Amino acid sequence: MSASARTVRYFEDYSVGARFEGGPIVVDAAEIIAFATRYDPQSFHIDAEAARGTFFGGLIASGWHTAALTMRLLVETYLSEESSLGSPGIDELRWIKPVRPGDALSVRVVVDDARRLRSRPDRGLVRSSIDVRNQRDETVMTFKAMSLIALRDPDATAVD
Repeated sequence: MSASARTVRYFEDYSVGARFEGGPIVVDAAEIIAFATRYDPQSFHIDAEAARGTFFGGLIASGWHTAALTMRLLVETYLSEESSLGSPGIDELRWIKPVRPGDALSVRVVVDDARRLRSRPDRGLVRSSIDVRNQRDETVMTFKAMSLIALRDPDATAVD
């Protein structure tokens, strides 16, 4: 998706309680295998035949692959290239259900907190709850994210 097709947002646009949704992105079997072969080479991620004999009963995506797909959705629908300054980390990452080939993942984001930084008054810290869901509206992954976001108007006087 091009930057011009996305919504431009700055810190001021991430108010507590704001909700954002994005997706879907379809999970491809070949991509599951390629990702896992390089980064998470467990049989239930890299070998469809072997995966049938596991607890999962078939091929599933690595949780890290699911996280990477989620990041793509966040970049396309929640973050803005003009203001996103990276992240100091995430908390409470949970893989709830297996992600399988053909699943269509979507994200739901709720802003939990947004504070302008005293030490860097040109930016704020936005804390969000992320819920990743499949095409059956089942939660497959959750986490809490922290994002550093530039202010549209860094000369505004209010600082938390």
